[in-house]
Amino acid sequence: MNQVKMVIAGPRGRMGREAVQMVLKTENYQLVGVVDHKNDGKKLRDLDGFPQMDIPVYSNIELCLTEVRPDVFIDLTTPEVGMYHTKTALTYGVRPVVGTTGFTKENLAELRQICEEKQLGCIIAPNFAIGAVLMMKFSQMAAKYFHDIEIIELHHDQKLDAPSGTAVKTAEMMADVRKTKIQGHPNEKETLAGARGANYEGMHIHSVRLPGLIAHQEVLFGSEGQTLTIRHDSYNRVSFMSGVKLAVDTVLNLETLVYGLENIIE
Repeated sequence: MNQVKMVIAGPRGRMGREAVQMVLKTENYQLVGVVDHKNDGKKLRDLDGFPQMDIPVYSNIELCLTEVRPDVFIDLTTPEVGMYHTKTALTYGVRPVVGTTGFTKENLAELRQICEEKQLGCIIAPNFAIGAVLMMKFSQMAAKYFHDIEIIELHHDQKLDAPSGTAVKTAEMMADVRKTKIQGHPNEKETLAGARGANYEGMHIHSVRLPGLIAHQEVLFGSEGQTLTIRHDSYNRVSFMSGVKLAVDTVLNLETLVYGLENIIE
């Protein structure tokens, strides 16, 4: 079995730490470098929580890609940094797997064009938990029949974006099949601004941020005489690693950009 050489950007983050452990535990994966803007020139063993790991740390992604020549670049940073990393990886012929939310439609179109010009795969996933992806697919199925829908997404209080990328992606998927409808009373009035949450084509999205949470979402459907609730909960970040592994294995055989794991799960 051929070894898949990988670089991880963002190894000190909670997702990054889990990704490092996942790569190290997978038989045909080889971690050949990490990108971290604060620890250039060090070894991974010099960072807290990574004993005995003689893997180089780079702050310069171009130098990293030139010296270690990976097959796959896993990015778990921020939208701005992630966009730069993804474009750079593609320029160097490396296939990116990106777990950063916040990419715009313009960003995705630009990256897709680069992928297809270079015949390289790239996967960007708002959520790597397989259960969360199934939750989105099930919600899309239900949206054909239930047109009154609200999303409640719940995350830890250090999350920067609201609503979450998963909530937005879920709403986009449901909008593709849902009959457009403005929900609630036509004369509805918020007595406190924001009480009804964000509005995406008539569907309302509510964001909860509390310590103790990790990543949770429920989609509520209402119809005459019945309701349906579809919910997914991630209780730790190990839950995301099966999706990261699926993305890595899949991206090696792609020649375009895929946005969302739902597009690679049958």
